[in-house]
Formats: sequence, C-alpha cells, structure tokens
Amino acid sequence: MFSIANATSPAENKAAGEAFLAENGKKDNIVTTDSGLQYEVIEQGNGASPSATDNVTVHYKGTTIDGKVFDSSYDRGAPATFPLNRVIAGWTEGLQLMKEGAKYRFFIPAQLAYGERGAGRVIGPNSALIFDVELIKVQ
Repeated sequence: MFSIANATSPAENKAAGEAFLAENGKKDNIVTTDSGLQYEVIEQGNGASPSATDNVTVHYKGTTIDGKVFDSSYDRGAPATFPLNRVIAGWTEGLQLMKEGAKYRFFIPAQLAYGERGAGRVIGPNSALIFDVELIKVQ
C-alpha cells in the first residue's frame, strides 16, 4: 500500500504517486494511455461516448492513492452533471473512452489532476488520484 498520509512535501507526494502508478501499470487489467492516464474497465457500456465539449452526467467516487475518499456523488445521493471540458484533464480524457452505462476506474497522475496546486485540504500538491466513474448520460 502506498501512503501519502505522512507525505510532507509536494516532492514526496510526487514520488509516492509515481511509484504507485509504476506498480499499478504492471497489472494485466490496467491500460495506460500516452498521457499517463491509467484506467481499468469495470463494466462496459453500450450508449453514446462523449466528446470534450459535451455535458455528462456521472456518479463517481474520488480517493487518494492511500484510499482516503475526498469526494463522492454516491455519498451525496445524486449524480453530477458538468461540461466535460471544465474538469481535470484526466477526466476529460478518460470519460471520452467510455460509453453510457460504463463503469471505469481512473488512476490519474498529478499532472492530469490538480498538479502542483493541489485542491482543498485532502489533495496535496502533486498528488495522484483514483476515481471510480459511472457514465450515466451524455448530453
């Protein structure tokens, strides 16, 4: 298990994320794109695939690489709808690989997530992230 709980600097977060992704990318069920995004297909969909300029409705759960949940539409009890080109690059790229009804797990390197700035108190600078995403609808 890779832990960022004791990471005290952006450099440590980056090193932990890179080590996690290097190990994760060796698994048979993980696909790594040219950008470094990794994904696992949990369930295939059979509907439309979004383009970067579409709005999407999704259910999702976001965690740090050591499993701490920082956001979840499931916990809020309602899916989220947003323009796909207004989210982190890892989501914009990854969701375009999906079809409506699909469930994927994204392993997002820091540079495709919040980069050096981080986000909030839980996502530190240079943090890799994991998202379980269910694509419900493309508009």
